[in-house]
Amino acid sequence: MKNENEIRETVQKAYSRIANSSVESQNGCCTTSESEPCCITHDNIDLQSLRIGYTEDDIRAVPENSNLGLGSGNPVSIANLKEGETLVDLGSGAGFDVFLASGKVGKKGKAIGVDMTQSMISKARKNATKIESNNVEFRLGEIEHLPVSNDFADVIISNCVINLSPEKQQVFNEAFRILKPGGRLAISDPVSLGEIAEEDKRNMDLYCSCISGASSIDSLTNMLENSGFVNIKITPQNNNLNERIVSAYIEATKPLS
Repeated sequence: MKNENEIRETVQKAYSRIANSSVESQNGCCTTSESEPCCITHDNIDLQSLRIGYTEDDIRAVPENSNLGLGSGNPVSIANLKEGETLVDLGSGAGFDVFLASGKVGKKGKAIGVDMTQSMISKARKNATKIESNNVEFRLGEIEHLPVSNDFADVIISNCVINLSPEKQQVFNEAFRILKPGGRLAISDPVSLGEIAEEDKRNMDLYCSCISGASSIDSLTNMLENSGFVNIKITPQNNNLNERIVSAYIEATKPLS
């Protein structure tokens, strides 16, 4: 298995290729693998989004090319967002969930996306100019070292990203740091329901495809508790990625004191 820096670099390169793919021309290929591209179109991205919990209204509400079809669920649907709240999206990609959230927190709120891939940040900022939004921002940074101040956010969301981190405990520690007291997590991420084969753990195509980096429910619960979170709820969805990996919604709260 590669070390943490090598894993992060491999993931970054994989998602840079996706960000630079040619979906803008109505169809193209994006992939986490250089050897086996996966051809996509706007139509099947929309179908995938509907399958994992988004609505047709959600798809129509965001700028074109902000939905890259990379999620495992719809974290905005469980975030219970309120007008005026500040939200941070960990691994925001081209901005799909940030744009959805921005409509719910309104002009008095703020929706901020953080991504470690410059190509994704550039794509998201380009998408933001299409709607001239004043409550959306995208910041370049690692989710293990968030470019966000302490006690800043009311809500943190993330969609099929934390499983890609080689330092998951650090991600949850950072999430706890930037949340206000009483703030909450609303995450969609794959979880493992059984032991992942060692050969799969070493397969970086599977890792970049959000499969072999998934943690068990018990492991995720322990990490969240170690960070200080309470009211932890992990709910597997009917959306198997393979026989051992399933999408789940992960919710937790930072105590008031």
